Amino acid sequence: MSKSLLRSFCLSLTGLLLVGLTACGSLDQVSNRVVSVVTPYKIDIVQGNFVSREQAAALTPGMSRLQVRDILGTPLLVSIFHDNRWDYVFTFRRQGVEPQSRRVTVFFEGDLLTKIEADALPSEAEFVASLDSGRETRKMPVLEMSEESLKATAVTAVPVAKPLPPLPASYPPLESSAN
Repeated sequence: MSKSLLRSFCLSLTGLLLVGLTACGSLDQVSNRVVSVVTPYKIDIVQGNFVSREQAAALTPGMSRLQVRDILGTPLLVSIFHDNRWDYVFTFRRQGVEPQSRRVTVFFEGDLLTKIEADALPSEAEFVASLDSGRETRKMPVLEMSEESLKATAVTAVPVAKPLPPLPASYPPLESSAN
């Protein structure tokens, strides 16, 4: 190989490397713009016990622990150091929506409910509406069959089975009485 050919090859290779390094910098800028537009999917995270306004209103002082558990469910936190209190904590996180967090604490003396402390609680209908907020609503399909479909799927009369014979009035003993 001649010196001039080797020199031009080295210069070309150096030029390509410089262009490649410059492209890496601009590629990084482009990828940052793409990442800011396209975000990964994050699942909804629901933790704890949801307590509605209706459930809290159903509690009255003097109820037993069992009655409270029947209304609110099993408490999320029961401390051995605070045997007289149950904590119901609820958190809900969804991508692009402010996280929800609520706490309800019930206090007992012995086995009887004495006091309830709670954050502002939504009704069940308000909570369900908040779950659907921000989601795309689609038109629901009509769930009706046409007359032709109904006739095609019509069930013909089923023959009536013969009735079973009557049960015996008494059954033989399970063990023999001769011992």
